[in-house]
Amino acid sequence: MASHASAKKSIRKSEKQRVVNLNRMNRIRTFIKKLEKAIADKLEKESILRAFSEMQKELLRGVSKRVVHKNAAARKISRMHHKVKVAIGDTI
Repeated sequence: MASHASAKKSIRKSEKQRVVNLNRMNRIRTFIKKLEKAIADKLEKESILRAFSEMQKELLRGVSKRVVHKNAAARKISRMHHKVKVAIGDTI
């Protein structure tokens, strides 16, 4: 257990930041699931593209907040882009 005041403060800060990062990751996962559901339900093109745009925006926001690594985000966006292309049947 921490014995110095600065170490105790560090523990408090890291716990608060952990909760914030957890919420950010949950939000990103939610947007990914929304896109996957839109593709699975074969919704119209506009709603799939809107879901993709929101998912991409949220992932890039996670990168800027340093919750997701930029290469991991790029990989996820690329894979979802391919799924969207297959679902709507043309290029974006």
